[in-house]
Amino acid sequence: MNELDKTYTINLSFEEIKLPPFQDILILGKNSIQGKIGLSKSFELLVPNGFETIDVDNENIETVFVNKNILTKITGEKVLRILEKNVFPFISQGELISVDFKVHISVKNIVIKDSEL
Repeated sequence: MNELDKTYTINLSFEEIKLPPFQDILILGKNSIQGKIGLSKSFELLVPNGFETIDVDNENIETVFVNKNILTKITGEKVLRILEKNVFPFISQGELISVDFKVHISVKNIVIKDSEL
């Protein structure tokens, strides 16, 4: 084949990322290559005081890292109940799972007296 006969096709895609590479919740499966202590230290360096570590009593899951901004809107217990019902059944040991967990709050029928304005 002659050098002039070569054709290259290149597809390129890129996007900005944020550190850590997840924003809401990270679930660490038991026997994962990444350890709880190492991940905790990494998060503390990347986002000081940004995530709460919650240990879990589950056969496949060791720990859940939750963004503290979420915990200002909903309790850790409620977050865990939601994850236990909707996410945990699909996680195997050794996995590291990022969960997009957006909380939307709606308040209706607010009554304000003129004296409160």
